[in-house]
Amino acid sequence: MRKPNTNAYMALVIVSIFWGTTYLAASIGVRHVHGLVLAGIRQTIAGTLLTGFFLLKGYKLPEKVVLSRLFVIGMIMLCGSNGLLTMAMRYIPSGLGAIIAATVPIWITLFSYFLVQKTKFSVQLIIGMALGFIGVGGIFYDYLSSLMNPDFRFGIILAVIGSILWALGSVLTAKWALSINVLYGAGFQMVFSGIMMLIISFLMGEHLPVGNFTGELLGSLLYLILIGSILTYSAYIFALNKLPSSLVAIYAYINPIVAVLLGWILLREKLNWMMGFSCLVTILGVYLVNNAFNKSKKALNNA
Repeated sequence: MRKPNTNAYMALVIVSIFWGTTYLAASIGVRHVHGLVLAGIRQTIAGTLLTGFFLLKGYKLPEKVVLSRLFVIGMIMLCGSNGLLTMAMRYIPSGLGAIIAATVPIWITLFSYFLVQKTKFSVQLIIGMALGFIGVGGIFYDYLSSLMNPDFRFGIILAVIGSILWALGSVLTAKWALSINVLYGAGFQMVFSGIMMLIISFLMGEHLPVGNFTGELLGSLLYLILIGSILTYSAYIFALNKLPSSLVAIYAYINPIVAVLLGWILLREKLNWMMGFSCLVTILGVYLVNNAFNKSKKALNNA
């Protein structure tokens, strides 16, 4: 790994702050169009721009085996995870969705144990997992009355499944280690998943909002494409290649805080001391899990 520079730290700042803002943008977008349609348009356009950029630079099409695995990962991480999380924003507050998504490192640890290598379950790891889920439970305590609403429960289920699928896709990405430029590969994942989400939404009776693009919807879509998919994801990949992964993981602790605060300020979502404390407990748990996992991984690699 090359010596970290100012650009790498700036990239990490971009990821830490701006990925948290995409929950707000998605919450605004799903007011006007179905979540799968919004996510489908976002991923298709962003993926077309990314793959087009690399093709113009002279990159060749990947081999069939690589394309098939990019398709699988795209279906899991973007069609499954991003699609479901975007849908969830219609039914639950954006801040709550971000906090649920913050548990991804916990799910990654579990999937890594069964699919990659059996990580040692240390005391720190167990405590971290417990704190992470207790923190989320504390936030749900403030939403007990809302749980009686079937739409709210549906949104929670979508967000949880979406988080689990993102973790599964992340583990498969690391396990397969495809020999392709990561951004070029991400472009294909976006195109595959975007087209699939648009097909699924069409079969569900949801159509493209042709002639009905409000200013809010257009702004949400442009923000998700340019900032959420292209700028932030590129910054994430750049930071991963320049900084230790344990340092880059800091974005997972900052994103939910940004999302909760923005939801409270701009969308008037609920926020009180109980929710704030539970949010910090969740983030502490995720930190402990991530730290313990990295220690165990390093010990296994040195063995």
